[in-house]
Formats: sequence, C-alpha cells, structure tokens
Amino acid sequence: MAGTLNSSIFLNFQNKFKERCTTLFIEAYYTSISNNSISLDFEENDITAVLHNYIDENPNRKKWKIFTNREDYQFDKTANQTKGFAAKFSRIDMRFTKFWECEEYKYFIEAKNLKINDSGLKRRYITTGINNFLNGGKYFNCDGFLVGYILEGTVENCVEGINKLLKKDKRENEKIEKISSFLSIDSHFTFHPEEKEIYHLLLSYVN
Repeated sequence: MAGTLNSSIFLNFQNKFKERCTTLFIEAYYTSISNNSISLDFEENDITAVLHNYIDENPNRKKWKIFTNREDYQFDKTANQTKGFAAKFSRIDMRFTKFWECEEYKYFIEAKNLKINDSGLKRRYITTGINNFLNGGKYFNCDGFLVGYILEGTVENCVEGINKLLKKDKRENEKIEKISSFLSIDSHFTFHPEEKEIYHLLLSYVN
C-alpha cells in the first residue's frame, strides 16, 4: 500500500512539473506574440532564445523553483575521449529541471521551424524531431516534447504535410493527431511502436 501511495505521489508531482513547464513555454509564446518579438525569417534557435528569455523572466518560474537552460548537451559515455570530442555531442534545445525529495527531474524540448511550402522542413521535423525521440534516436532517453514554429501557412496545413510524409514512409499509424487543448493551444500527439507517445506543441507566428 505504501509503495502504491508513493508511486501515486511521484506521478502527481511529475505530471504537475510537466504541466508547469508547458505552461511556462506557452506563456512565453503568448508574450512573444504580444511584443511582436518574432520575425518570420528567424531561425529556430533565434525563436527559442527569445522564448527562453521570457521563460527566465517569468515570476512563476521562480515561484515554482524550476531551472532552465538552452542547448543542453547529451553526454555520450561511449565516446572516444580525445581532443574536441565534446563538440560532437548531441544538443537538445531546452531543458527544464526541478528537485523534489532529493531527486532531480528533467523535461526537454526540441524545436523546429515549419513552413507549408517547404517540404524539407517538414521532412526534417520527422527525421531530426520525431525520430530522435524514438528508439535509436539521440533523445530516446529524454522525457520531453516537440515544438513546431509555424512561419508559413497554418498549423493544420503543416500537420497535413507532415502526415503525408509519414504515410509515404508507411507510418500512417504514427500520424500527428489533435487530441485536446491546453491554455487555448491545441495539443497534438503521435503514437509509436513500443507504446511511445510524443506531445507536439505547434505554435503559429503567421498573422
């Protein structure tokens, strides 16, 4: 009974932590819209840098005692440690961290630009986004979600384009689906073999 109770408390904490991380990111997005901070020619790292600054300045982050950093290097214990080896490590765009009961909990974000008329970006969203969170990918052991910055077209257009590529790859059962909403933003998910699911936060900067 005690083990079940402890497990339940842990899951509640973990879910609340993830919800707060997502809240901080969405609030940063809304602030960037209000301040007209994002240009449609920005690279994805430019957008992430702006949003991370808003997250850092958000008083709720301090209230919730959540730490963040950009471009978190994923240490590879199997790497041949010769001069310059660390520069080859994979980097994920953002990491949230919180301590609870002497344990450290992390939540990660990987972000990609998306444009309706750029099939290369949509393909890249799959190969370096979705696939990196799956078995064999660079971020397989990272608990986190994918962000798509919509810089041309609509969320629906871009989702349709990505799903067409997944269908072409014979992965139609892994298509992006709108399941719910959070803070007035649609929540999209993909469901993959081995019961892996990925949350997709698709944010439009198109007026």
